[in-house]
Amino acid sequence: MSEEQKKEQIVENETPQAGADPKGEKEKKLSRRGGARRNLKGSRKSSRFGSRPKPEFDQKIINISRVTRVVKGGRRLSFRVDMVIGDKKGRVGLGTGKATDTSFAIQKAYQKARKNLMYLKLTKENSLPHEVEAKVTSSVVYIMPNKGRGLVAGSTVRNVLQLAGITDVTAKLLSRSKNKLNNAKAAIKALEAFRMSPQEEKALKEKLAQKRSRNFQQGRGRRSFSKKPVTRSKTNRSTSGTKS
Repeated sequence: MSEEQKKEQIVENETPQAGADPKGEKEKKLSRRGGARRNLKGSRKSSRFGSRPKPEFDQKIINISRVTRVVKGGRRLSFRVDMVIGDKKGRVGLGTGKATDTSFAIQKAYQKARKNLMYLKLTKENSLPHEVEAKVTSSVVYIMPNKGRGLVAGSTVRNVLQLAGITDVTAKLLSRSKNKLNNAKAAIKALEAFRMSPQEEKALKEKLAQKRSRNFQQGRGRRSFSKKPVTRSKTNRSTSGTKS
């Protein structure tokens, strides 16, 4: 090839073809529109109804065990879930649920814990008025108040006291039992000494129900948005096909 032919080939490669954008022109157009590809991380808008409301109770699964039941056809496998729930304001409950699926067992345990809720009468510092001891089967728990030391406890007893909102207490397991459910039951039995009377529980339930309904109405009003009424045009029906 001669030098003139080489120059003509280079010029043809550099010149844009008909109907095609030159190099960089497409990117400039996209940048003017806002860009085709954006970094979606952190740029997603919040939903129209805002964030989800905080659940009423915190929950803690203390044990999940697999149990078998022997029947005529063989063995049937199921799961048992032990759960503690509480609002960290003096309410705590313990429940156990069994099902063939762990999610159903968790739901059952939560519902039973709601039924077994206990309302406690604590001091101003969220501590206990006096020391207490309880025993369930071979589990023995001893709980005593201590000023300014915080929550000193272990095993499932700590979970029960923490979800009940109790601070500045020391709890000890006086037995060698490692059964988590029995230890939690012993802690619940010990806290029954500080349970409210039925009249106080009823008054507190009514107060909480009113507060819940008030919050629901406020949240409903905040989420409401104006809608324009939809006007539908009435179609004129022709009477030509009516019978005489």
